[in-house]
Amino acid sequence: MGNFVGYRCSLCGTDYQPDQVTYTCPKDGGNLDVLLDYAGIKNRFQVNDITSRKDYSIWRYLPLLPVEDPGGEGTPLRMVGWTPVYTPQRLARELGIKTLWVKDEGRNPTASFKDRASAVVVARARQIQADVVVTASTGNAGAALAGMAAAIGQKAVIFAPKTAPPAKVAQLLVFGAQVILVDGNYDQAFDLTIQASQEFGWYCRNTGYNPFTAEGKKTAALEIWEQVILNIRPGSRPLCVFVSVGDGNIISGIHKGFKDLLALGWLEQMPRIFGVQSEGSAAVANAYFKGTEVIEPVSAQTIADSISVDLPRDGVRAVRAARQTNGAYITVPDGEILKAIADLGRVGIFAEPAGATAYAGLKKALQQGLITPDDPVLVLNTGSGLKDVRAAMQAVKEAPIIEPTLAALKTHLKQMA
Repeated sequence: MGNFVGYRCSLCGTDYQPDQVTYTCPKDGGNLDVLLDYAGIKNRFQVNDITSRKDYSIWRYLPLLPVEDPGGEGTPLRMVGWTPVYTPQRLARELGIKTLWVKDEGRNPTASFKDRASAVVVARARQIQADVVVTASTGNAGAALAGMAAAIGQKAVIFAPKTAPPAKVAQLLVFGAQVILVDGNYDQAFDLTIQASQEFGWYCRNTGYNPFTAEGKKTAALEIWEQVILNIRPGSRPLCVFVSVGDGNIISGIHKGFKDLLALGWLEQMPRIFGVQSEGSAAVANAYFKGTEVIEPVSAQTIADSISVDLPRDGVRAVRAARQTNGAYITVPDGEILKAIADLGRVGIFAEPAGATAYAGLKKALQQGLITPDDPVLVLNTGSGLKDVRAAMQAVKEAPIIEPTLAALKTHLKQMA
């Protein structure tokens, strides 16, 4: 078990031993936080013990993770994380801010942030000798699980809505997972997954349900700390992190990562975390605006399928991630999400709609005065635009078609002048 000492319910605060509970709190159904042995970690490790490692993946942070080394050397499982951080100065100038970073999760093995959670869940599955891992997904989480499972020969079953983008379904099938398309939405697929795991004894990866998903996602916070925060001058304004929100597990995991670093005394100040949702799928933002933690379901409709969720399963912790860090929630219409895809594309960053949502939120936060031009900002692009080419094509003008002659080309160039 290493540094994994148990769980704590996010609602009632009840602690459980590692072998007592695997999912939600049996008392109130609250999400569980994984508890680490912070004192033990501090006694055995210093900051330099982490930052001097040559393993440029999430596994460089094994001392801060609740799983054992899963093996899989030479496979995509060992290549998750340590995604690049860009400094697009042209965008910063257009926005009127001094410092901007974009962390590109599209560079993960299956091209999305979800590889982080799936890698840790697959490591946990191997540790407990689970035969089958199952998840519900609109595409990215399923592709991530299918890819990580394929890397080490783990059986995987994926339930996805039949409306999932074809490119994402193709990934599931190519990776060899058992794919079952559900004639319903993500929330219905989610519920069916839990029922199936209970009926057949499968290990359930579901986002916001399995505590180890947040542990995988927190590795992005650990990288942001190492790649960005440690290089910011001490005493500077806190970093503002913008992240899109669907189920709420990514923003919750990032918050957990920063809290772990604070508990270890390795982080000077908590970054401000800003959650961004589409106006068409804003259940968490609605709760934040009302000043409550009661998450009321919506009828989600948005072009950003990865964050299209009726009832977020990690909503409470998602609200707290912004509220407890002096951040905020922002909602943006689909039109602004499409514009953000084009904005990022102009500096060479190809984002799927969910990833571009975070950048659209940054633009709106500046307009609303939620941050200042002096605040250092990091935007998280959660997935590659290749995940949803259909949406990408809506963000740009169609390419012209001309006759294959020089005369036709000259005519076209004259019209464009």
